[in-house]
Amino acid sequence: MAVKIRLKRIGTKKVPFYRVIVADEKAPRNGKFIEEIGYYNPLTDPADIKIDADKAQKWLANGAQPTDTVRVLLKKSDIIK
Repeated sequence: MAVKIRLKRIGTKKVPFYRVIVADEKAPRNGKFIEEIGYYNPLTDPADIKIDADKAQKWLANGAQPTDTVRVLLKKSDIIK
């Protein structure tokens, strides 16, 4: 089972809001997930990014792979270099 750290969209039409989740890579985008570790709101200026650093580090150490977008968010939050 490969685990990914990715975004789950929960916003309405034309008002995106995302949760940062840890999920099996085969699970659907808004389907079953293992743990929620933060959120991302791209509509605020600057974008509102809140990610639990301890949980993110734990999952990365256990082999979870972030998607490209989540990797950028983790870098902006100084969780990964």
